[in-house]
Amino acid sequence: MTGLYDSFQRPINYLRISVTDRCNLRCIYCMPADGVQLTSHRDILTYEEIYTIARAAAELGINKVRLTGGEPLVRSRLTELVQMLAQIDAIDDISLTTNGTLLGRYAAELKQAGLKRVNISLDTLKSGKFKFITRGSLNLDDVLEGIKVARSVGLNPVKLNMVVMFGINDDELLDFAAKTINEEWHVRFIEFMPIAGVCTTASYFVSVSDMRKRLELLGKLEPCLPSVGNGPAKYFRFPHARGTIGFITPVSEHFCFHCNRLRLTADGRLRPCLLADDEVDLKQPLRGGISSAGLKQLIESAVADKPLRHHLAEGYVPKDRPMTQVGG
Repeated sequence: MTGLYDSFQRPINYLRISVTDRCNLRCIYCMPADGVQLTSHRDILTYEEIYTIARAAAELGINKVRLTGGEPLVRSRLTELVQMLAQIDAIDDISLTTNGTLLGRYAAELKQAGLKRVNISLDTLKSGKFKFITRGSLNLDDVLEGIKVARSVGLNPVKLNMVVMFGINDDELLDFAAKTINEEWHVRFIEFMPIAGVCTTASYFVSVSDMRKRLELLGKLEPCLPSVGNGPAKYFRFPHARGTIGFITPVSEHFCFHCNRLRLTADGRLRPCLLADDEVDLKQPLRGGISSAGLKQLIESAVADKPLRHHLAEGYVPKDRPMTQVGG
C-alpha cells in the first residue's frame, strides 16, 4: 500500500495551510469580539518553510492543498506562495478559502500563479446583516464583486460557504438556494459548530435535516456529484438548476470516518483533527535544521495520531484555539 494512511486506514491526501491568523473581519462564529492575540511575524512560517513542509508532505502522498487563514489575502505576496506550491509536481490541486473582500483585487494574478478554485465565506445577502455578522466596516458589495471577478478569470467552480445560524441568517436559506437555480451559484450550507473562545452556545444550531425541509418549498432536491473536490459536503440540485447545493454536517452527521486531511497552522503546528487539541510542532525542528527524512517522520507521526472522530456530540469543545487560528 502506497501513500499516506492513518491508523484507521483512511488515506490522507489533503493539507490545509493557514498562512496567517490575521483577518479583516470579526465574524461572530469564528473570532472573539475583541479579536485574538496575534502571533508575531517571526513566529509565523515563512513561505519558504511552508513550501518545504508541503513538498515533504507531497512526497508522502499529499496531492491537494488549500490555503486558509485567518483571511489569507491579508498576507502580502500570497501569489508568490501559490507559484511555489504549483511547482511541486505531486500537488495537482491548489485552492483558497477566503472571505472574498479582497478577492476582486487579487483573483486574476492568483489564477495566473496556479490557483485552481476558491471557496468564499458568505453568510448573508443583506448589507446590514453582513456588518452585524462580521462586526466590520467592510461592505457586502466587495464580496459580491470578488465572486464576479473570480468567475470571470476562471477560478471555477466558485463555492459559497454559509454557516447557518438560527435567528440570525436562517431566514435567508431560500434566498441562497434560489440563486443556485438561475444564477449558477454553488452554495454549501454548514451546520454551526461551537468553537473555543468564541461561542459555545447551541442556540444557533440548525440541523441539515431542518434546512432540507425548508428548502422543499423550492422543489425536490436531487443528489448529484460535485464537479470538483473531495470534501465532506453532500451535493444536490433542484431540477433544471444551473448550480448545486451542498450540506456539511459536522454536528448532526459527522464525516470523520472519511476524513482525509491535515491542518498546518500559521505558527507551524500540524493538527491531525480540527476539533481536537493535539498538534505536532514542525516549525522549531525545521528552524533547527531537521532533515527532509526527519520532517517526513514528524508528518507521519501526526497522521498516526489522527483520532477516529471528534466528540462534539458528547459536549467536548476544543479549548486551545478559535477557528481563525486553526484555519477551518
